[in-house]
Amino acid sequence: MVNTPILERSEPTISLAPSGAHSAFKWHCSEQISSLNIVMEKYVHTVTGAIHYHMASTNNENVFLVAFRTLPTDSTGVAHILEHTVLCGSEKYPVRDPFFMMIRRSLNTFMNAFTSSDWTAYPFASKNRKDFNNLLNVYLDATFFSRLHELDFAQEGHRLEFAEPDNPASELQYKGVVYNEMKGAMSSANSVLWQTMSKHLFPTTTYHYNSGGEPDNIPNLTYEELINFYESHYHPSNAVFMTYGDIPACEHHQAFEELALSRFERLDTNIGVGDEIRYPAPIKVEEAYASDDDNPDKCHVVIGWLLGKSTNLSELFRYQLLSSVLLDNSASPLLKALETSELGSAPSGICGLEDSNREVSFIAGLEGCAFSVRDKVEALVLDTLQSLTDQSLPQEQVEAALHQLELSQREISGDSYPYGLQLILTGLSTAVHRGDPIKLLNIDQVLADLREAIKDKQFIPNLVKELLLDNPHRVSLTLKPDRKLEKQKINAEKKTLEDIKSSLSTSGVDQIIQQAKILAARQLQEDDSNLLPKVTLSDVPTKISEPAREDEALGCSSLPVSFYGQGTNGLSYQQVVVELPLLSPELLEILPLYTSCLSEFGIGEKSYEEVQAWQAQVSGGINCFSSIRSSLDDVQQTRALLTFSSKSLANNHSKMSDLLFETISSVRFNEEQRLKELIEQLFTRKKASITGQGHSLAMILASSKMSAASHLAHNFGGLEGIRRLEKLHDQLELRETRTQLFLQLARLHEKVCSVPRQFLLIGEPELKSALIQDIDKAWSGSKCPKRSSIFSLAPLREQVTEAWTTSTQVNFCAKAYPTVPSTHEDNALLHVLAGFMRNGYLHRTIREQGGAYGGGAGQDSNSASFRFFSYRDPRLQATLDDFDHAVEWVVSGKHQGHQLEEAILGVIASMDKPSSPAGEAKQAFYNNLFGSNIEHRMTFRHRVLATTLEDLRNVACRYFNPDKASIGVITNKGATDSLSKLGFKVVDL
Repeated sequence: MVNTPILERSEPTISLAPSGAHSAFKWHCSEQISSLNIVMEKYVHTVTGAIHYHMASTNNENVFLVAFRTLPTDSTGVAHILEHTVLCGSEKYPVRDPFFMMIRRSLNTFMNAFTSSDWTAYPFASKNRKDFNNLLNVYLDATFFSRLHELDFAQEGHRLEFAEPDNPASELQYKGVVYNEMKGAMSSANSVLWQTMSKHLFPTTTYHYNSGGEPDNIPNLTYEELINFYESHYHPSNAVFMTYGDIPACEHHQAFEELALSRFERLDTNIGVGDEIRYPAPIKVEEAYASDDDNPDKCHVVIGWLLGKSTNLSELFRYQLLSSVLLDNSASPLLKALETSELGSAPSGICGLEDSNREVSFIAGLEGCAFSVRDKVEALVLDTLQSLTDQSLPQEQVEAALHQLELSQREISGDSYPYGLQLILTGLSTAVHRGDPIKLLNIDQVLADLREAIKDKQFIPNLVKELLLDNPHRVSLTLKPDRKLEKQKINAEKKTLEDIKSSLSTSGVDQIIQQAKILAARQLQEDDSNLLPKVTLSDVPTKISEPAREDEALGCSSLPVSFYGQGTNGLSYQQVVVELPLLSPELLEILPLYTSCLSEFGIGEKSYEEVQAWQAQVSGGINCFSSIRSSLDDVQQTRALLTFSSKSLANNHSKMSDLLFETISSVRFNEEQRLKELIEQLFTRKKASITGQGHSLAMILASSKMSAASHLAHNFGGLEGIRRLEKLHDQLELRETRTQLFLQLARLHEKVCSVPRQFLLIGEPELKSALIQDIDKAWSGSKCPKRSSIFSLAPLREQVTEAWTTSTQVNFCAKAYPTVPSTHEDNALLHVLAGFMRNGYLHRTIREQGGAYGGGAGQDSNSASFRFFSYRDPRLQATLDDFDHAVEWVVSGKHQGHQLEEAILGVIASMDKPSSPAGEAKQAFYNNLFGSNIEHRMTFRHRVLATTLEDLRNVACRYFNPDKASIGVITNKGATDSLSKLGFKVVDL
């Protein structure tokens, strides 16, 4: 390993403890991290030894997380099932489902729970102080004083139940939310690949096991084992608390102490992952994965190495730099070798560095390989690495990798998770492994050290040699497709259940029937929601705001620029936005390929490798995407925008502006082999993502003929888009196909360049003039084209009843009804109705009773459709029936005011969810471009707040006509015959 010191603690840069410290906690250190605008403070609870890291900030979106080290010793999913059951009622809040009930009674900006390979975490975030305190009460009681009812274990984990619950003559089945969730998760070849690699890279430590649970092993977990795991792991001495925001640490300490910690003594046991026993020599492994295609050319061949400890921060950043140098982009030597190799179809989906475990691993390889070339793939990887030790890399390539590390460190993201939670999750694994997350987050000195280290031309070659080539702890894994494996698993499970059934005594049968009855009755019981704290509509802000926009024009060409002055931590964001003209069907069909590939080609005299290197040196890359939306008042009227987007450190903005200009004006459409590689990679990623986003794809399918824009969504990013991409992929060997495709891409690009463009610019307010000058200089020779034809699509309003089949053990179901566009007064009511149905009916029937991992409903204004959905669902027709029953429940059921209030709060919370400073500016810009200005959104907000129960009944009666419903389902090939008999059009993907 690289000889670097282990950084065991942070030297405080602030010598005085924050004022008002709580007596139950001892202050350890504080450090200002200017690049993140936080002061990070570390405290230790004096009695239990619980650690608390607080990130003090002026941000009023406060974040809380408590994590426990959870180390499974098998693949029964004990940590994962415990994560679910912990949230099913506690000492202070003895209701059946406080987690989901609080989602409805809260203005949270984030609520969830995570099971990782060696920790389980419970985070939430809120901008409302009352709401934050409510959630803190519930989370602390849930994690430290959970009831862990045996029926919750049966519901969330696994249970035996007859297909007809009160009929012992019917088939015996396994049921349970986590059981079905993991059936869905392990339907993904990449998930199987990752778990198999982990099993062999870590032969003796907890990472050998699937912490989420293997479906074959989950039924082996007992209730007693769950209780024992909770009692041994969920203790303050084994916990890490992390908080972010403007609430002082001392206030958190008072709550932690009063609500939980004062009731505990120190736990003597020190839970942690030990060192893995190292292999004396590399090993080779061959295993199989279930596939509906036994094509021998569908093998995954990957090579994995075990590196050093992730808590050794100096070394960790060297690992990250090496991974970036090897795999960051198509100019990176190892990724280039994998992308251009004829041995496989694409680089493996698990290529890269895994640094969240206590010991870091690095993986590289290919998928879509013939079994016979497995040794050649290994040789390709090793030979490429060896070549890097024989000759040094270009210095600018190493500096570009370091630049990417700095860019990712400085960017304030927060568009998917709250920014504070992203910071917490960045440091969490290090904290859990008893490292120093403060040093991990404050990387300025590490970057400076690395800049000095890379001056040595042998720095990267030496890393390659020490960490990879001379490292004997290496696993070469070949994962082969097996068409029979899925059936073998099904038959094995069936036989196991038949054996269990045949061995049941009369009392055993009665016990299963009685448990089903008791569980069903419990799922139907109405808990007293008043036991839980809540916010009310009086806590909802009455007004909304958006960032200020300044409109300018470039001096050289009068091209319009919209500038948003935002605190971006020294980054600038630039987008070139064009309004698409009318496109022929042929050009429209290749628009998704165009947006995916444009920034991956060469420019002018530069090859694509040189362009990739250029992008890495001056920017965070270039992204191209289309935004196609229906009119706010007529879903058959469509507007389409195309955006070229990039970001950079402020000192690179001029270079990034030049890069964007050159990309748009001089892109090359003649690198045929590159096009073939890109399509292969794109298809591989899309196909692998189906089971991870199956509910979204099913909803797009169900509403695919509700409007022209929704039909395009299905053709672009939906199942039809994947099918078309597969067809194109299969024709790529034909030279005329590639030639014709380049001609079409060039014609489409010509169309894009012939229409007016405008700029979106986001950066620090004081840099406005300089940033605009950079754009003006880059585009100085450009004229502003005049508007040509207007983009339009033929109107469409039809029904579909389709089922698409793929390799999956579970189903994804959706049903859609035609409704109204955005400006219609019923649009707001339908948004409230979606939450009302989810909270009051669908969650119980789809998840708790039906066993699906998730289910719900939503109003989609863009397609003017209301869509029901389920996710990782063991049922199909019964779920579709439950969608209908939900409508009956709304119309005929007796409802209470608090149910309505909770649904309204859910809509408001989703509207008010904050984003990053740049994200809020982008959202405001595009909202206004598409007509959704602040007045429109305030009208919608007022309509939401004014919704009544009678309104919900009325819209349910008005729009949910069974004769107008469309259905979209994703399932397995075994269901084809039964679906055809039910009237489905079945499409094999």
